[in-house]
Amino acid sequence: MTRSLNELRPVYVVGIGWHRYQNPSETPYVELGLTAIRAALADARIEWPAVESTYVATALLGMASGRPMLRHLGATGAPLMHVENASASGSTAFRHACIEVASGISDVALAIGVDKRNPVRRPDTGIGNLAEDAIVPFTHFALLTNEYAVRHNASTEDIARVAVKNHRNGAKNPNAQRQQERTLDEVLGGKKVSGSLTSLQCTPIGEGAAAVIVASEDGIRRLGIDAGRAIRTTASVGRSERVYPPGAGFDAALTKETADLALAQAKLTPKDLDIIELHDAFTVEELHYIESIGLCPEGHGVRMLKDGALDIGGQCAINPSGGLIAMGHPIGPTGIGQIGEIVMQLRGEAGPRQHGGARIGLAHMVGVGAVCYVHILQR
Repeated sequence: MTRSLNELRPVYVVGIGWHRYQNPSETPYVELGLTAIRAALADARIEWPAVESTYVATALLGMASGRPMLRHLGATGAPLMHVENASASGSTAFRHACIEVASGISDVALAIGVDKRNPVRRPDTGIGNLAEDAIVPFTHFALLTNEYAVRHNASTEDIARVAVKNHRNGAKNPNAQRQQERTLDEVLGGKKVSGSLTSLQCTPIGEGAAAVIVASEDGIRRLGIDAGRAIRTTASVGRSERVYPPGAGFDAALTKETADLALAQAKLTPKDLDIIELHDAFTVEELHYIESIGLCPEGHGVRMLKDGALDIGGQCAINPSGGLIAMGHPIGPTGIGQIGEIVMQLRGEAGPRQHGGARIGLAHMVGVGAVCYVHILQR
């Protein structure tokens, strides 16, 4: 018999921390990761030996990269797991830290994501490909942008407004890689990438780190953690791709399946959501995914965007962190940084980008279109 997270004991996020996402630099990844971990420990007001297990999310660093990083904090003998799941690496690490605590195996677990920009190495399967003319991601999403515009009578300028919104949010986020507001003319006039896509409509790949600490109620009491700042994780769902009908958008279809299960697990509807942090590596993705999550009918995303319903202070703030487009996408940390942003918002600690009265947030991440993770957090 299968069980979901909300059928196990409650699990809470009690500590969050970052090293700012930034352009590639000479900063060692160990320094990036330790900065985020120490910030999360300080936020939870606990010491390193209280952490009973650690999940390290990376995609570009190589084998067992967490070991030399954690040794700077002290060798405690606690379990250490490395997680690689493409863009969803951090989301996967967070899910398994939650499961470990919810199941009663540990009272306190750490999920840390850290990465630096390195060449992506694709595995050699040893089997010949059926086709050698695969389309690179930015051209795939440029074609989807055109297809969305035609199907829903929108303009490519309308879709580019996603980037204007997210750059505006990122300008208020000290952890974001891009911290500058951009006008629609600046977004449209940027460096051409593919089709109507310009560089300011695409996520930058840089470096950085994000960490969260999760704890059980027993752990919170035993360690004297401030329960008033603890944010409960009420749903955690991970899925992988299936074979979809011809013409179906597989990322969007996988997102719908995963989000529907997560909302059912938390006993919520899309209308209950105050905040969504989602995978907006390219502008059109944000529109596809808010529609797949059920925030509005298919094709209505542009209208909500233009009406300000997706702004901070609107009906549901989408990517108040700046999203992947402005916050950045260092890959390993990205899914964990989303959780940290939602926790900050639900605590009411997001400063100039605070979405007033936020009580429920959803985090969504896909990895190479093959996996999808959705988490829901509630105050």
